[in-house]
Amino acid sequence: MHKPAESQSTAAESLPKANTTMNAPLLLELFTEELPPKALKNLGDAFADSITTTLSKLQLLGAESRTTAYASPRRLAVHITDVRATSPDQPTEVKLLPVAIGLDANGNATAPLTKKMAALGFADVAVSALEKVSDGKQEQLVYRYTATGKPLADGLQSALTQAIEKLPIPKVMSYQRPDGSTVHFVRPAHSLIALHAEAVIDISALGLQSGRRTQGHRFLGEKDIDVDHADHYENVLRERGKVIASFAARRAAIEQQLKDNAGTDTVIAPDALVDEVTALVEWPSVYAGHFEESFLEVPQECLILTMQANQKYFALTDAQGRMRNRFLLVSNLQTDKPHTITSGNERVLRARLSDARFFFQQDRKKPLASRDAQLRMVVYHNQLGTQADRVGRLAQLAQQIAPALGVDATTAHRAATLAKADLVTDMVGEFPELQGIMGMYYARHDGEAGDIPQAIEDHYHPRFAGDTLPKTRLGMAVALADKLETLVGIYGIGLVPTGDRDPFALRRHALGVIRMLIENNLNIDVRALLTSVRSLFAGFASVTDCDEGLYGFMLDRLRGYLRDRGYSVPEIEAVLALQPARFNDIIARLDAVRAFRALPEAEALASANKRISNILRKAGEVSASVDSSRLHENAEQQLWSQLNTVRPSSEGAFSKGQYAESLKALAQLKPAVDAFFNDVMVMADDIAVRNNRLALLQSLHGQMNRVADLSQLAAG
Repeated sequence: MHKPAESQSTAAESLPKANTTMNAPLLLELFTEELPPKALKNLGDAFADSITTTLSKLQLLGAESRTTAYASPRRLAVHITDVRATSPDQPTEVKLLPVAIGLDANGNATAPLTKKMAALGFADVAVSALEKVSDGKQEQLVYRYTATGKPLADGLQSALTQAIEKLPIPKVMSYQRPDGSTVHFVRPAHSLIALHAEAVIDISALGLQSGRRTQGHRFLGEKDIDVDHADHYENVLRERGKVIASFAARRAAIEQQLKDNAGTDTVIAPDALVDEVTALVEWPSVYAGHFEESFLEVPQECLILTMQANQKYFALTDAQGRMRNRFLLVSNLQTDKPHTITSGNERVLRARLSDARFFFQQDRKKPLASRDAQLRMVVYHNQLGTQADRVGRLAQLAQQIAPALGVDATTAHRAATLAKADLVTDMVGEFPELQGIMGMYYARHDGEAGDIPQAIEDHYHPRFAGDTLPKTRLGMAVALADKLETLVGIYGIGLVPTGDRDPFALRRHALGVIRMLIENNLNIDVRALLTSVRSLFAGFASVTDCDEGLYGFMLDRLRGYLRDRGYSVPEIEAVLALQPARFNDIIARLDAVRAFRALPEAEALASANKRISNILRKAGEVSASVDSSRLHENAEQQLWSQLNTVRPSSEGAFSKGQYAESLKALAQLKPAVDAFFNDVMVMADDIAVRNNRLALLQSLHGQMNRVADLSQLAAG
């Protein structure tokens, strides 16, 4: 049983009290019961960051202060170097009241001023000590003084209180202290350390009074450990407590031991699993276990997920990526004879793998194609029907998309029909993360032809940011259908993402569609596709016409995608201003715009284009037909001539997708455009002349903005 905080007082009393003059290292530790492992790293970082930020604002940190965060299963701690014992004295200015309100006709303090000064703690300050300062409108009474620095104990108390209040706690617990008081925190806390060098700082929190005592590993280390100096904390815990306090150091130790124990094999070690295991142990030791080879008949994704999700084990694969029948586990106990540990874990894993094998064998007894009746019993969304309804839409949509990808429409229909069937299998019921993967295995077992099994797995890709795209064209057709059906259906019933909330992952689905269209150069009309998808919801009155809103939503995702690829905002806006229906040539257009911006004529032409856009917008409807006989001024004749000269090469390059060459040809127009705006009055009194000049500008504008809206490149 943990000792209450009061038991620390005897040890603390015999040691130095807080130093009031020196800059020294600071240690703060909260010792608790086991903290939630998935949240530990964030809790540790947040605790250290909050303490550091508050102390910095209070000017208690030196110029060279450095922070080290510690987080182990039973503690949150922070070590900060170069911490002041007292904050510096500060010249302070306090504005009180306008002179007209604060002083009477004789220059004496009025009742409002007296009350104000008393409230601020300045009751003993004479009126003669106040200064009159003009703020530009009236004179204000100001009191200037030097505020005495605050002791570290005050600042640290404030910092700790704020840090506890702001911790990103997943779920708050309520528990009682020995004195009967109720405390609310992530887990019951048992002791608090606050040291400035070797001296205890007198603070309190969670019903605890600060001292210097902590506890080591439950079985391997000393139970009670007095930390004699803030700088000795990490080493004392390691040597006497058998605790690696640093999350990063503990994680690195685990990774190295995993590598050492794997030998020539590869460890399957996702970051989330390594972080979780790091949060479960104080003194990590890695051991190897084995299981029967017969379990390898089960798809290795099932075995790996069973190990990771249920037991926090690490699977191993050989050089060809095939799973081995051994695994690694991270224990919180160090021993030269780990047989008891490994054999116990092997027994537990054997039971888990037996369950997985049973699910796999049972699922294969029933073909995927026969699961339609089960899908009819599963509601997709109460406004969008069942999973069977959804599958019907996917099949129609995949069939429509297939020809654009060079895929057989009938095959696409079949693949989409089977795509969601594994949702009602036992294996996916146990492990939802395996949806699509199990469908692929079961489709192969059922003898489905060609790429259909792979398409079932493919259609979920990309599952997350940076994930791979579908491997096959068939899978891409079903993936597009899946994501577009979700987008139109969910967006159409008004469940639009807001802030950080996106429960149906519409942002991810939109980005997936964008990536497939661009990275696979799919020449598909997005606007037409959205309209086509919406028609599949004809029987659902709750699905509204959301084509324009959804298209705008996709453009916003496209902006982010293009920024991540290194394009600037002006370049992106220039291309997207044309509201492109096809996304496959956007990268080529952006590269052309970037090349155009490098030309010496670019800035002037972009500015001229912006001016032309403003003129045409104010003019309203303008004829695109230019009457050359009405071009009286030499400058407008030259512009018309140059435009006609440049047009064939510009349009020819554009039609071939040579966008950079198309824009480069337009750069030749700069002298003529400059001369036109210098010498020609567009809005002439003669209406016919005016309309003809507007038509000339309209023709020029159309030619200049075929690749992108160049006005978006203009400065200002």
